Amino acid sequence: MSGDAETPRRCGMVAIVGRPNVGKSTLMNHLVGQKISITSRKPQTTRHRIHGILSRDNHQIIFADTPGIHAGQDKAINRYMNQAAGSALSGVDVVCFMVDALKWTEADEHVLSRLPTDGTPVLLLINKVDSVADRDALLPHIDALAARFDFAEVIPVSALREQNLDVLEKALVARLPESDFWYDEDQLTDRSLRFMVAEIIREKVVRQLGQEVPHQVAVEIELWKDRGDIVDIAAKILVERDGQKRILIGKGGDRIKKIGTAARHDIEELVGSRVMLELWVKVKSGWSDDDRALRSLGYGDV
Repeated sequence: MSGDAETPRRCGMVAIVGRPNVGKSTLMNHLVGQKISITSRKPQTTRHRIHGILSRDNHQIIFADTPGIHAGQDKAINRYMNQAAGSALSGVDVVCFMVDALKWTEADEHVLSRLPTDGTPVLLLINKVDSVADRDALLPHIDALAARFDFAEVIPVSALREQNLDVLEKALVARLPESDFWYDEDQLTDRSLRFMVAEIIREKVVRQLGQEVPHQVAVEIELWKDRGDIVDIAAKILVERDGQKRILIGKGGDRIKKIGTAARHDIEELVGSRVMLELWVKVKSGWSDDDRALRSLGYGDV
C-alpha cells in the first residue's frame, strides 16, 4: 500500500492498559487483524509487552498490549509484569484505558492512578458493551467514569464482536503525529517467531489446565530446525512443583498430547509449514520468583 500524496502519513505508538483480564489482548488482535497476543479466560495471561502493528494507506498504529497492571503481588514475575505495563505508558502518543462494561473495581482504580497526566491523550474504552442487558444503566456509568479523569474521548466497544473499532481507529489516527512508517507495511508484530511459538504453547497450557495449575508455567524453545518442507521445534515447559508436572503431563501423557496437538495446529498456521513439535516438562522450583531465571526467559526485556 502506498500513501495518498495529498494526505500526510501518520504513525505512532498506542498503549493499551487496564486491569488483568479486561480484554486488552483480544482488542489488539482484532484491531491488527491477526492473533498476536495469546488469550484465555484466566487473568494475567499476557506477561510481556507485545507490539501489534496496524498499517493502512496513510497511517500505521503500533499497539503495545501490556500485562494487566495489578497491586499486592510481590513475586519477581509480578514485578516484571507491572514494569512492562508501566513502561508502556511512557513515550507513547495515545493511551487506551480499558474497563469492563458496568464493572469498576479496586484494580481499575489502581490503573487509573497510574495514567499519565503530562498531556498524553487518554481514551477510555468501555469494553463488552454488547453483553450489557440493562442499557439504561450504561450511560450513567459512563458519565461517572468520565468524571474521574480528563479523558480525551470515551468510546464504548466490544473487542470480541469488533463493535465500534472503526470509531476507535479514527480517534487514534486523529491523535497520531505526522510521520513516516516505523515498520514495513506487511509486518504485524515486532516479536520473533520463536517468541510467538513459545506464547502459543503457553496459551494451550493455560487453556487446557484451567484452574488446576496457577500461572507458574513458562515455555522455552530449545530447538528450531527448518528443513524446508517441515520445521522441527522442541520446547521445554517449566513448572515449579512435581505435582504440577504430573497434572500437566496427564494420565498416560494424554494432557500433554492434547496441548501439543492444539499448539501444533496454530504454529503451522503461523509459520506456514508443517511442524514436528516435541514438548517436555521440567520442574524448576521457584523460577517465577528468581530474577536470573526470569531474565533468561526474556522477562527483563520490557
